[in-house]
Amino acid sequence: MKTVSILMLTAALQLATFWGTNGKLASKAPCRPGFSQSFYSVLISRDVLQGRSILQDSTVSSPKVSFDDCMANEGVVFQSSDPRFSIGADGSIYTQREVTSLTAPVQFTVTASGPHVWETTVKLALMGQPTPSPPGNQVTEEEGKGGERKEEEEVKAPPEFQAPPTVIMFPRQQEISSKGLRRQKRDWVIPPVNVPENSRGPFPQMLVSIRSDQDRNISIRYSITGVGADQPPNEVFSIDPVAGKMFVTKPLDRERRSSYHLRAHAVNMNGERVESPIDLYIYVIDMNDNRPEFKNQVYNGSVDEGSKPGTFVTHLAAFDHDDNTTANGMVRYRILSQTPHSPIPNMFTINSETGDIVTVAAGLDREKVSQYSIIVQATDMEGNLNFGLSNTATAIISVTDINDNPPELTSRTFSGEVPENRINVAVANLTVIDRDQPRSPNWNAVYRIISGDPIGHFTIITDPHTNDGMVTVVKPVDFEQNRAFMLTVVVNNQAPLASGIQSSLQSTSGVTISVVDINEPPFFPTNPKSIRFEEGVPAGTSLTTFSASDPDRFMQQSIRYSKLADPAEWLSINTTNGQIVTTATLDRESIYVKNNIYEATFLAVDNGSPMASGTGTLQIYLIDVNDNAPSLLPRESQICERINRNAGINITAADSDTDPNVGPFVFELPTFPASIRRNWTVSRLNGDYARLSLRIQYLKPGVYEVPVIVSDSGNPPLSNRSVIKVKVCPCDENGDCTLVGAVAAAGLGTGAIIAILICIIILLSMVLVFVVWMKRREKERQTKQLLIDPEDDVRDNILKYDEEGGGEEDQDYDLSQLQQPDSLEHIISKPLGVRRVDERPIIPESQYPIRPAVPHPGDIGDFINEGLRAADNDPTAPPYDSLLVFDYEGSGSTAGSVSSLNSSSTGDQDYDYLNDWGPRFKKLADMYGGGEDD
Repeated sequence: MKTVSILMLTAALQLATFWGTNGKLASKAPCRPGFSQSFYSVLISRDVLQGRSILQDSTVSSPKVSFDDCMANEGVVFQSSDPRFSIGADGSIYTQREVTSLTAPVQFTVTASGPHVWETTVKLALMGQPTPSPPGNQVTEEEGKGGERKEEEEVKAPPEFQAPPTVIMFPRQQEISSKGLRRQKRDWVIPPVNVPENSRGPFPQMLVSIRSDQDRNISIRYSITGVGADQPPNEVFSIDPVAGKMFVTKPLDRERRSSYHLRAHAVNMNGERVESPIDLYIYVIDMNDNRPEFKNQVYNGSVDEGSKPGTFVTHLAAFDHDDNTTANGMVRYRILSQTPHSPIPNMFTINSETGDIVTVAAGLDREKVSQYSIIVQATDMEGNLNFGLSNTATAIISVTDINDNPPELTSRTFSGEVPENRINVAVANLTVIDRDQPRSPNWNAVYRIISGDPIGHFTIITDPHTNDGMVTVVKPVDFEQNRAFMLTVVVNNQAPLASGIQSSLQSTSGVTISVVDINEPPFFPTNPKSIRFEEGVPAGTSLTTFSASDPDRFMQQSIRYSKLADPAEWLSINTTNGQIVTTATLDRESIYVKNNIYEATFLAVDNGSPMASGTGTLQIYLIDVNDNAPSLLPRESQICERINRNAGINITAADSDTDPNVGPFVFELPTFPASIRRNWTVSRLNGDYARLSLRIQYLKPGVYEVPVIVSDSGNPPLSNRSVIKVKVCPCDENGDCTLVGAVAAAGLGTGAIIAILICIIILLSMVLVFVVWMKRREKERQTKQLLIDPEDDVRDNILKYDEEGGGEEDQDYDLSQLQQPDSLEHIISKPLGVRRVDERPIIPESQYPIRPAVPHPGDIGDFINEGLRAADNDPTAPPYDSLLVFDYEGSGSTAGSVSSLNSSSTGDQDYDYLNDWGPRFKKLADMYGGGEDD
């Protein structure tokens, strides 16, 4: 019997209406990233053109395909699993081609990719197209005629809420009727399979059974493909290849993956496809298995004190991983507690859906309560405390300060005192009280003097730590003018007072400042004082009276004067009245006079307690008089021996005086001796210069002293006879004196000049020879090698001269007896560090450096120094110590004691042979040999 599947249009419409209603409910919930619905179903018209939107948010009757990632959807990309449809940036679905070719409803997946991946399913069907009923609604051939009518009348629940079909049949594409006509059989849309998450099993748990009506004739093998079957995560779903039963093999987690899209395949034993693949959509039903989670455990907010009810404070947000389109993911907020309870326990409230905390009552006062701690609870299941899961967070609310407390001075009057003529000194301290937040603009005090100080002698500086006002003197006060000041001071804050707050009467106070009289120094009314006198004033002349005044009018004090600075020691001052008298002649040309002004400094001291002093400067402008005769310049010069039109010596004069006692000058030659005017002449060039030249054609080379008389223009003029030394010499064609000529002019003959030149040449030759000899010697020193065999070079060998062998008689003598006793046991057994200083240490000998075979001469010194360094550090090298002891002869020595010997000459031995040994042994021969005296 043929099977027919029917999709009820009314069911689709009810599904759309249901999701639309849920979407409106979800929009009220807090923001949850993802699609507003997990499944969309809609009917479309056949006249939908390419590029036209199918689902639009603006249509109320159509379900909204809306998506929100709670971050303005920035960077979110939508994709469709069916290439015939595209997704717009706003979530609208568009056709890419005419949909008249869609002979059956289509179902595809829409994916949103961003920081995470979200999926939803969209089912589309053409209006007016018969939609077969789902499996299980099987009708016979006779009932087929009335099937279409029943399709329009029957109303079924949305497929999502039906129990999974027991058997899913593969649809047949074509069927031949009894009349021989070929007609298209209508396919059905397989409803999704709903599986609850976190199922406890037992597993594997059967979901559906898939079969083909051809399994009656041939053997069929069933398989499934897709994510969860043969794609990661693999083996979540499995199918019995023979029976076609599909199972879920493990618990599902909707928060990991909310849906699966599989395809069922049917093939024969040869692997040939016998049915077209069918799509299976498996949706994971959400369970309330996740608590709401706050983004932060502690939230910080602030609100101004005195805020009105309804003022926003802060926002809390909790996120539930469950489905936010169901009650499992709908979070509601409430306040559990408030600390402290002042002024009332419920100063704040929270929006149960948005998490916004606002004030609910007036009375916030930072000066009483500066911070509140609020515990907020977030509960899912729309806040149902019996079934929902909860979590808590803390909101710390700081009450920010406003300037609602004006500053108040602690006293109505303040007082202080200040010495006169003092500045930058604090004379009074103003204290203030302000209950606003310390060190804030609402607390910082600003003081102003509103009366009592018109000139501005005082200012008030605020101490940033204590907020006190320090009355400070900025301009000196004078006791003789003001003995006291009455100030009026007002205090405000940096920030203006809050609205409705009035200034306090205690913001204004009076300040009394008393001025203390002190002994002020005398002062010179005219300082510096200038006077004019001609230079040359004789000693004892009274110049002026330089007196000082005492500013202390209320003190009877006297002033005494003294000289503080007088560089030239020209002046003196009367100690009582300040009269200045000269003690020497004033000279304008003195080195102590600068720009015609001579300065002297005087001191005035009173007799107050303590004494005070002041200084004054006297400037004497010295008027020039003609008291200095001019002097000739230059003092020496030279000129050619023969007269030349342009030859001559330009001469001028120097005068220490100033105008009009200087130039123009008058130059002339004296009349005596007569040779001066006969050989020389002076011609005037201008007021300050003249030219001295030869009068005759030729003058013998030599040095001539030419006197010249110079007169200035003073009244009366002063003259001076000066002498200029002129060297007359032979000149070259350019008019310059030659070297020989200059020397000859100095008085040397030709022979003397030649001798000097020869001496210079000899001296230079000797220096050259010495330099060449030194360079050759240095070169030989660097290249010269040793001329002797290195083995015979005694400069780097250490020669030993400590062997004094006597002869054949002492060759067999055991010298070791002189160095150590017979036994070494008492030495070895000694503690470490306790040894005789004259014993040879029993330790390995040091290694001395080895001299190279062919040493370089420069290495000899280094080799000797290394050998000495090794010998100094060698404890075995004699002498063993700087202090040697020789009074120990050893125990059991084979030698007898030398004390047994005596100097007696008695005995049988004959010492007469000593007389034959020569004069060196004469003394011994006399002592023992019995010489000539016997």
